[in-house]
Amino acid sequence: MFERFKRLNKFSLAGQIQSEKIVYAIQLAEEQTSAEIRVHYTTCMSNDDVLTEAKKTFESLKMHTTQQRNAVLIFLRLRTKEIAILGDIGIHQHVGNEFWTAVKEEVIHTIKQDNVSEGIVKGLEIIGKQLSIFFPALDENPNELSNEVTFH
Repeated sequence: MFERFKRLNKFSLAGQIQSEKIVYAIQLAEEQTSAEIRVHYTTCMSNDDVLTEAKKTFESLKMHTTQQRNAVLIFLRLRTKEIAILGDIGIHQHVGNEFWTAVKEEVIHTIKQDNVSEGIVKGLEIIGKQLSIFFPALDENPNELSNEVTFH
């Protein structure tokens, strides 16, 4: 679920995060599905491994509170150049680890080409398309979680 991406320093990575572009990609992905998607990044040090830190962020953003337990978090730790993608229990039971690994690899591949926001957008597109199969958009498709890109 996580892997390191190399060659870029944390400051150049943070400077490449285009929040408006990412928020728009989240909105487009969520139009296809009732699932909720968030993006969070950090440049801070942590004693936790990236997956543990991502799980804590998932909880602190209250992503486990969606009605169908169908939230996804793309978590980037820029200081150590790591990424974790977490799906809540409702999603994970449908797509499994192979899907998250494939998304992560595509995001990392694009990031390694020095384009962080495009990597995230690519991941959001893949996630939205896949989740639309298991969690299609409903007639009433409330936005249960904020689409804003968060960081600390």
